[in-house]
Amino acid sequence: MAAVLYGKEQLRVEPVAVPAIGPEDLLVRVKVALTCGTDVKVFRRGYHARMIVPPAVFGHELAGDIVAAGERVQRFRPGQRVVAANSAPCEACYYCRRDQQNLCEDLLFNNGAYAEYIRIPGRIVDRNTYAIPDHVSYHDAALVEPLACVMRGLEETGVRPGDTVTIIGLGPIGLMFVRLAKVYGARVFAIGRRKTQLDRATAMGADAVLSTAEHAYPPEVIRNWTGGRGADIAIEAVGQPETWHWAVDMVRRGGAVNFFGGCPNDSKVSFDTALLHYSEITCRASFHHTPAHVRKALDVVASGAITAQDFVNREEPLTNLLEVMRHLMSHNGHLKTAIIP
Repeated sequence: MAAVLYGKEQLRVEPVAVPAIGPEDLLVRVKVALTCGTDVKVFRRGYHARMIVPPAVFGHELAGDIVAAGERVQRFRPGQRVVAANSAPCEACYYCRRDQQNLCEDLLFNNGAYAEYIRIPGRIVDRNTYAIPDHVSYHDAALVEPLACVMRGLEETGVRPGDTVTIIGLGPIGLMFVRLAKVYGARVFAIGRRKTQLDRATAMGADAVLSTAEHAYPPEVIRNWTGGRGADIAIEAVGQPETWHWAVDMVRRGGAVNFFGGCPNDSKVSFDTALLHYSEITCRASFHHTPAHVRKALDVVASGAITAQDFVNREEPLTNLLEVMRHLMSHNGHLKTAIIP
């Protein structure tokens, strides 16, 4: 059985053939697949220009057991527990040679986690698949892919212990930023709308929380909290032009902004050039992850610093995936659901 996307909000869980594998591939029995905001967007739009063209099985955050390995596979064997990332770079193009594998000109994507079995292509087997340590659960291991994206975004800002980091947006990704920033030793101000989100951020270690329902212009509050200076780092994890502006407005001179949230297509923003120039504000945007960050994310999960209990609050069988997707569409900011094939 697998969840096949046929178009905009058209999803059917139906029998499909077990994927055939080539000599360099793995066949993995999926034990846990986690829902993701990207999957919800794909479900709503009916496609993803770079990652999935219907009809196709979708889903990309998974952990499972190897049931078969191609004859050329040397690093893995049937019976091993593995986590496989959803992409692998070519390692030969202009961007890969400059350690920007996330921008690879031939980035190979893989979908199909919402299924009983998934084929892991040889390139991903070779460059972005990892054995799960014995003490790490499938649920925890499945967090590695989104955590790698968050880790790369945070590291791109140059975060250091003692930095003040503001995080705008407290969905699962924003909350992951909160937890990881605390792991890195930062002082964290979390900004969100719903009380449940603010309470979760506090539970994950946020030093202070700010409700956008009560404060229409958070940058003013952040500057007051920092003695007028502003935050060292601002992470935008919403994906709206207004919150992109907030991020720039709340950092100090010499501070850094990461635009992690992708805005709707054709969105435009305009910034005060004098502010950016004379305050030397560094603005970065983050897309996806690299194999190095996937490996580091697995290490963080294995250390116990990041666990699924903070980000996954329910389990559902694969047969309920359509209802789960509809629920996530109407409940913005909801935590992840673990889909059990």
